[in-house]
Amino acid sequence: MTPRLAFWLRRAGMYVLLTAIALVFVGPFLILLSAAFKPAGQAVFSFPPDVIPRPPVLTWVKEAWTTIPYPTYLINSVIYVGVMVPVYIIVSALCAYPLAQMNFRGRNLIFFAILSTMFLPGEVMLLPRFLVVSQLGMADSYAGVILPGLLSAFGIFLLRQTFTGVPREVIDAARTDGCHELRIFWHVMLPAARPTLAILGIFGFISVWNSFIWPMVVLKDSAMYPIALGISYLAGVTGTDVRSLAAGTVISILPVVIFFMIMQRHVLEGMRGAVKG
Repeated sequence: MTPRLAFWLRRAGMYVLLTAIALVFVGPFLILLSAAFKPAGQAVFSFPPDVIPRPPVLTWVKEAWTTIPYPTYLINSVIYVGVMVPVYIIVSALCAYPLAQMNFRGRNLIFFAILSTMFLPGEVMLLPRFLVVSQLGMADSYAGVILPGLLSAFGIFLLRQTFTGVPREVIDAARTDGCHELRIFWHVMLPAARPTLAILGIFGFISVWNSFIWPMVVLKDSAMYPIALGISYLAGVTGTDVRSLAAGTVISILPVVIFFMIMQRHVLEGMRGAVKG
């Protein structure tokens, strides 16, 4: 076997492997998308999978949209994302900056204490959070959903790593020129961390948009449900109607897909910036 032939065989094998891996991840979504547009006479589940609707119909999309107050759930999710994600990024950055660039006693201890919370399952914190929110009188309210999600050890960790990579000379020069810490934070650190801020925005958007367990615990009024919790309500209303449920799910994930496509150019750059230092 010639080296050139061996090279092309290895490349072909790599493409076959990557295609198989892609199908594993994309396959369930294609089946979901297909079920949302299949007519009633076409089987949803078949082997081999039949993912081409013949013909495509919008019946199930209209049914999902009208069966539950879908616009209300979408607006609620937009409110949660619009409030939580920007505040979450700002709070994480304000916590990460002193941990990265200021010298004070116990800095590393505080950082490792914050970092240790990343290893706790989210379910462990449900009861303490609910008790705190209830004592503050914020149960069954927008504030009860929003406030516990404004701080994350993950965001502090990523931004702290990015801020640590900013050259110390730049910060010292800014201080010599008379800049106070808040101005250094705003005009030096945040521009340097722009890729990491973008990646946090992506993760924050996906996390808040898909939030289910905490809203289910803290909310009683269905008028404040986010879209993920509304989908479960749709499942209870439609029962075994797989097509309506699939259509509702497709509608709910479209904003996430669009947002990710807009922000995807920042993903790799943001990851590289987050692991510096």
